[in-house]
Amino acid sequence: MMEKSLIIIGGGLAGCEAAWQAASRGIKVILYEMRPKIFTPAHRTPYLAELVCSNSLKSTSLTTAGGLLKVEMKLLNSLIIQVAEETKVPAGEALAVDREIFSQKITSILKNHPLIEIVNEEVTQIPDEPAIIATGPLTSPSLSEEIKKLTGKEYLYFYDAVSPIVYKDSIDFSKVFIASRYDKGEPAYINCPMNEEEYLRFYNALITAEQVPLKPFEEPKFFSACMPIEEIAKKDVLALTYGPLKPVGLEINGRRPFAVLQLRREDVSDTLYSMVGCQTRLTYPEQRRVFRLIPGLEQAEFARYGKVHRNTYILSPLFLEPTFRFKGKQWLFFAGQITGVEGYIESAASGLIAGINAARLIKGLTQLVFPKETMMGALANYISSANPENFQPMNANFGLLPPLEIRIRDKRKRYQALVERALQKLKNFLEEQEDDKS
Repeated sequence: MMEKSLIIIGGGLAGCEAAWQAASRGIKVILYEMRPKIFTPAHRTPYLAELVCSNSLKSTSLTTAGGLLKVEMKLLNSLIIQVAEETKVPAGEALAVDREIFSQKITSILKNHPLIEIVNEEVTQIPDEPAIIATGPLTSPSLSEEIKKLTGKEYLYFYDAVSPIVYKDSIDFSKVFIASRYDKGEPAYINCPMNEEEYLRFYNALITAEQVPLKPFEEPKFFSACMPIEEIAKKDVLALTYGPLKPVGLEINGRRPFAVLQLRREDVSDTLYSMVGCQTRLTYPEQRRVFRLIPGLEQAEFARYGKVHRNTYILSPLFLEPTFRFKGKQWLFFAGQITGVEGYIESAASGLIAGINAARLIKGLTQLVFPKETMMGALANYISSANPENFQPMNANFGLLPPLEIRIRDKRKRYQALVERALQKLKNFLEEQEDDKS
């Protein structure tokens, strides 16, 4: 009898990672991605695993939750982590990539895999056979309607904002300086310092600038990690100096500026820089006017303007198991931001877990529930067991992990202990899975 194949809907980070994990276990995969025939409001290329919001995959430090998650995924032969490391660009302690080369390389690897078939068509129905829905926060309207019918619940939603990108050669280097915060890693950021007068001029222009209107019948729900800079500014006149424009850890001529905008390198050729923390829904003309008030950006040319788009996710605690399998359909899995994980690496991690478990399901093996003490397991536990009444998208963070048996007051030492426990738990867990050797 011919072994069943696995259908994966969505060629983002989660879908690509799921395809890789399933195919690595000998499963035939049919990966559906509707681009380039149909584009979402946020995507612009035909490639798989396109990075929309930023080119940063966050910190590599093992004292951070994101750093731990990357190491866990690397132990599981993650395609996303492998290609990210091969296409990285300087960004201090962060893992930032040349997003074009990153997406092209993943597309090439999956296209050339003997067990993966890529179909560029929109899927409008939920398959009645082994499948992973990894369509992300911008699921097409037709499939969204089918998922609504499946869940019997309306979606939750929030608006996501992305930062502008400027050309390096349009930056006035006589007014900026190169450094990483606290001198960590190599000097990788272009820093635009502001004195108090310059900051207040920028601030007042920002909070009064024209914005792209949201749909009148929808309440704006912004996820905190992607809050538009103008929304942060409206909280308090100094809110930006404690947030995206904080100057701590940065000095010029021995003095700390009043505020600092950081620009992070986007590409290998070192021509593009993104404006860190400047997610925005200002209109394009207003972005040119307002952001050019920042010292060093008076003549800035924009390779991409900031924008907002609606993100959609299901009420996962009601519908998903910690394996990312849908409770009402044994052959159906979800993965990526549609499940309520938030962030590039978190999305890829969910795809990794769903891909492994979908492959195991087809092979007739038991489902793998990763230990809650690991970051992958903690994320899976969160999306499947959080209180549905106030369920919100979640990044990897140490608060998701069970507390240590012995209380450690020093935060850095506590995080180190959590990391050591997580990696030991994961290694022990993987050693026990003799039937899951890829």
